[in-house]
Amino acid sequence: MVSLGRVRVNSGRVTKPATAVKIGDGLTFPQGDAVRIIEIKALGERRGPAPEAQALYLDLAPEPDPLETTTKPFAERGGARPTKKDRRAMDAVRRIGS
Repeated sequence: MVSLGRVRVNSGRVTKPATAVKIGDGLTFPQGDAVRIIEIKALGERRGPAPEAQALYLDLAPEPDPLETTTKPFAERGGARPTKKDRRAMDAVRRIGS
């Protein structure tokens, strides 16, 4: 993501993965369909487990709207086949149409 220029540190685009960050810096980057905004609260001493890493930053991104977090149809998810739930929904539409 950094090499593609999709990460920003304090509103400035970053293209080098080795860019130094310090406490108080803000990072903005895309993650899935959303944009994450985080503020660095502390620097880690070692590479550790996820809960330890999550304590090192503050997530500033707004909470997603629960009405917009519905599941996508299988074609938009990129799956080759519909799930059982997708097939039931398609069958229901066919029954209504006939």
